[in-house]
Amino acid sequence: ANRESWSWREDDFSKARKSLERKPLSMERTKGSEILFGIAPCSLALSQSRRDLFRLFLKENSGSRRLVMSEFVLQATARGVPVHHVKRRELDALCRGQVHQGVCLEATPLRFKSLEEAEKPDLGDEESPNRQLIWLVLEQIQDPMNLGALLRSAYFLGVDRVVTSQRNSCPLTPTVSKASSGAMEVFDVYSTDDLRGFLKAKTAEGWEVVGTVSQPEDAENIPVISCLEFQWNKPVIIVIGSEGDGLSLETQLLCHRMLAIPPGRALHPGIESLNVSVATGILLHSICSQKLKHGD
Repeated sequence: ANRESWSWREDDFSKARKSLERKPLSMERTKGSEILFGIAPCSLALSQSRRDLFRLFLKENSGSRRLVMSEFVLQATARGVPVHHVKRRELDALCRGQVHQGVCLEATPLRFKSLEEAEKPDLGDEESPNRQLIWLVLEQIQDPMNLGALLRSAYFLGVDRVVTSQRNSCPLTPTVSKASSGAMEVFDVYSTDDLRGFLKAKTAEGWEVVGTVSQPEDAENIPVISCLEFQWNKPVIIVIGSEGDGLSLETQLLCHRMLAIPPGRALHPGIESLNVSVATGILLHSICSQKLKHGD
């Protein structure tokens, strides 16, 4: 009898434990909200006034991150955002298993800005009307990790504005914010539904439109130069194409020149190109470093 009783209790505990494990997270999400995750995106979203913020979720017993978590509590309290201390598995569920570093934030999404919202502030800069401007234009970048990495590099290296094509482009998701290490939270990203019209208008205003190409032979009758030889003394737009296909032919034909990155060795067939975000970082550094030397 004792053995049966013990066996029943053990089975009972096992069932109870499983039902607890299966118990869903009892949190109604605010309509239209999304879950940001990661220390940098959540901290920067809390410090800016660009999103509406609903709830901050922090991991219980954060151990080595206790100081960081207490900073979050202070930030959230200052913004009037409720703080919930939850188990790790609840954070995992909130952000669907992404790397949250013990922090999730429920907030409204960020949207692209339209070019009409801020067409001329940079050009009308009274302090330095002739300063070199560099805009980065992204045509059909679909991978959120690549978009985030591009925004991080553009912000770090001093790009004045990022503009994306609306069609076939990744939206500004929490994954993009995490991949940008929070740069998306402080850096406006613009979008246009008429990329070619935009490039033509900028050319008419005196900007140089520069495309990018993996291999010089891929360019359609447009001069290709190494990014190391590129020099500029007027506003410039760098146009980056999609991960697989590069720039569309129609966009290539609107470029005055194409830039290529010279490889450091003879390349094995099949390993002839760089990841789009890495290539863009190299190009931007090469171009922006001239801005630092000769600019303002």
